[in-house]
Amino acid sequence: MHPLIPTVEDLAADAVTHHYDDMIAPTGLTNMFGTVRVDHDLTAISAVQFPPVSQGLTQTAVLFVDGRLFASYGVPVTHEWRADRVVRRATVGGLEIETTTVCVPGKTAVAIDIAVRNTGSQDREVRIGLSAAARVTQSQEAWLDAESPSERDTATVDGERLLFSSADAAAWSAQGLAGGSAALSGVASLPEAFDTGIGGNGRGGELSVVLAVPAGGVARTAYVQAVGISRDDAARTYDAVMADVPGAVAAAEEFWNRQLHAAFDPDDGEFSGALPVLETASAPLRRLYWWAVLGVIWFRRDFAGNVLGRSYDTLMPNYWGTTTFIWDYSLSSVSHALLDPAEMRNQVRHWISLDIHSHFGTSSLTGGPVGRWYSVNDYAMTRLVHDYVRFTGDTAFLDEIVGDETVAESVRQWAMAWKKLRRGTALADYGEIDNLLECVSSYTHEVASLNAANVWSMRTAAALAELRGDLSGGAELRAEADALLPAVIERYLPGEGIFTAGQPDGTQLPVRHCYDFSVVGTTIADDLAPSIRDEMVSFFQRELQTDNWMRALSPWDPDASYSPRPDHQWNGAYPAWPADAGRALAALGAPEVLASWVEGLSRTANQGPMGQAHFVEEAVPGINGGARKAPPQLPYIIDWSCSSSGAWVELVIEALFGVSVAADGTVRASGCVAALDPHAVLRGLRVGEKTYDIDASGGITETPGL
Repeated sequence: MHPLIPTVEDLAADAVTHHYDDMIAPTGLTNMFGTVRVDHDLTAISAVQFPPVSQGLTQTAVLFVDGRLFASYGVPVTHEWRADRVVRRATVGGLEIETTTVCVPGKTAVAIDIAVRNTGSQDREVRIGLSAAARVTQSQEAWLDAESPSERDTATVDGERLLFSSADAAAWSAQGLAGGSAALSGVASLPEAFDTGIGGNGRGGELSVVLAVPAGGVARTAYVQAVGISRDDAARTYDAVMADVPGAVAAAEEFWNRQLHAAFDPDDGEFSGALPVLETASAPLRRLYWWAVLGVIWFRRDFAGNVLGRSYDTLMPNYWGTTTFIWDYSLSSVSHALLDPAEMRNQVRHWISLDIHSHFGTSSLTGGPVGRWYSVNDYAMTRLVHDYVRFTGDTAFLDEIVGDETVAESVRQWAMAWKKLRRGTALADYGEIDNLLECVSSYTHEVASLNAANVWSMRTAAALAELRGDLSGGAELRAEADALLPAVIERYLPGEGIFTAGQPDGTQLPVRHCYDFSVVGTTIADDLAPSIRDEMVSFFQRELQTDNWMRALSPWDPDASYSPRPDHQWNGAYPAWPADAGRALAALGAPEVLASWVEGLSRTANQGPMGQAHFVEEAVPGINGGARKAPPQLPYIIDWSCSSSGAWVELVIEALFGVSVAADGTVRASGCVAALDPHAVLRGLRVGEKTYDIDASGGITETPGL
């Protein structure tokens, strides 16, 4: 009997052993209050962020062993990530050093348990030193840049610990070693123009402890960093955590096992909904599904001061802390509708209250807009409302007034917004590179993906209008969709499996990108001729698909030389793209291609929650058979994890099990999961007030719930 609900151990990443500055993305941890990046050496951490306190990418707790920088020994370091902890270990000079790092549940703090084993035959003393730094600040505004705010701090010694404070004393960091001592660094203060990313990291002070380690025995110490909005706040948190670091480690495991269980338990109040459990003998299928679920709950943020009460961030631990992107959130739309519909309703209402044509997301610190307009926003918002209504049955939401209009009227406006973007042709012009994929210079203006999405959006708006009894409004929208459809299909290149992007000068640029394949395939597949569907699938298999991941852009595309960013280029793909491509394969009539791909894809679920991008192995060798996560440094600037992993939940439910839920809650099923496990069952799928079990044969059984 296979378990139905995972534990942190079930989702542990493979051990990764590497040397200094290998192509390894540093891992992250969270307690849903804040985040921390876990760096290469055995104790170093960066980007300790607990909103409203931030400190950019500042690194601290860099390890020295007997006075020598640990990294300079050149020994390999092994990292083992789990949702609750990161264990790091290495052997140097007759010592085995193992550290366990946790983001302490319920606290604005990080703790590291440090164990030093003496493998020699003589007792010895070992001096453990940490170079400590902080750049804590409390911004009065949203964190509007990819890297969160930071500022030069003042450092003081307070017993065994160091205290760092911002100039206005509104942000504090307390750092120390158990049983150790603290001293200021003695180096000159940093200039105001100091750049942590280029000029260095800075050094506020030194923490040290001398451990007496018996032959064959172990000695321990612990490091704690606590942040707060006052000296007393940071010091009080520090004292509470330092008093019981082993307890903090145990609490982190308990906390994350609770979150995983709650995600599947409709009677647990941790989330306002629950995801269905998967019963299957297929290890690859189970692994992909659990991986996807973890990647959604990983981004829940419940910190004090969150203006929405609860939100789901998009990236961590390096970039865009406290920001929720409309696009990325929509890629996990079904996941949010099932797992946490109350939060989703609140988030969607908030976005409707703003101008979605002026930003790509919003800040949970202020509620205000962040960034520039993304062209996908109208499609994304339509998708969000549609998924929320069809899975919750909350049709009253459509009649709710947000701003000056009902939600239903907003949906209609989003579905028709494309008309204002036309520039002399039948299709909408979606702007320049920064409004779309950011690193594909030819994917601009009249792209097939979002114009096909307009057809889908109008039909979806029609279904929602008809649900409210507005039959004439629905008919009008369907007529508009039918009228636009031929113009989208005209951009198809026969025999190629791809579409062109119309440019302002009238030229048509062929684009071999997965976003056209996925969005066209998931929005208008039934409107395409069989030959087009077959050619699109052949293109995908020939130019995009790899054994364990995919290329976002074909290496045969002339624009493949434009950028090394692996989220949208030839050398890798953003995490939602394989999932969306899988749904497109099923919709285009090639479910067997999807089913045969699952085993390879599951091998990539071996490095923690899915990254903002994974490399294809033609670019960078994989890790234990999985496509390697891309790192944050230039020129890649890719974060370690990304919330759009929820797209894989939709892949399992709507493509592999073939579940189709109409706007009125009607449920159908006809999938391809039987190719993986003919006895697989999806149990406890909630649609409105009803709960269903879906089996591999397409059978639907209404149940009383779990």
